[in-house]
Amino acid sequence: MAHKKGQGSSRNGRDSNPSYLGLKVADGQSILAGTIILKQRGTKIHPGINVRRANDDSLFATENGVVRFGRKGRDRKIVTVVTEN
Repeated sequence: MAHKKGQGSSRNGRDSNPSYLGLKVADGQSILAGTIILKQRGTKIHPGINVRRANDDSLFATENGVVRFGRKGRDRKIVTVVTEN
């Protein structure tokens, strides 16, 4: 019997955290600037007015307001933030 563990098992102790994708804010909910609206891979939903896309394709608000989901044309889904002016 071996008195030491195999080389592989002592080096494999790391794992990455899961990526929690999906909507973080509902339609009609009021949010602050900088709040993440949704996390996604690719651009399944595109940014609209007062919304920007992060490097990992997340969408976040650039202004305070109310979140609205909709469509641009027949097939492109967008999310916008309507300001309360």
